[in-house]
Amino acid sequence: MYEQFNSQLLALGKSFAETAAKAQSLTLESFERIADLQIKTFENRVNATAEFWSAASEARDFETAKAIWPKGVQLAKESAEKYYVTGQEVFGVTLKTNEAIGALIKGSLEATNDTVAKQVGAVKKAATGK
Repeated sequence: MYEQFNSQLLALGKSFAETAAKAQSLTLESFERIADLQIKTFENRVNATAEFWSAASEARDFETAKAIWPKGVQLAKESAEKYYVTGQEVFGVTLKTNEAIGALIKGSLEATNDTVAKQVGAVKKAATGK
């Protein structure tokens, strides 16, 4: 009796550990994709800002500075749009990862439930002699 109980606990612990390792792997992959998205967006915006400031530093009179103003507004608008799009992509990656982890956990719990139900049924049959 104790041996069956111990083996069930051991199998349950192993199943949970495997599920946790898979969930951690999914989480790390998601983190890598998110970091990559954010780094690429940041790098793109830094380059665009450096180009703008390079052009702005060449302005020597009021007319040239006045002509640069719309470019600065456009840069701000593009940056806001790119950061918004990146935020949406990050949200999508996070959502997909959470769904994958949820499905993984659900499958693990269902498999564990089936295994325990079968073992309980076998013990019941053995105890009642039927």
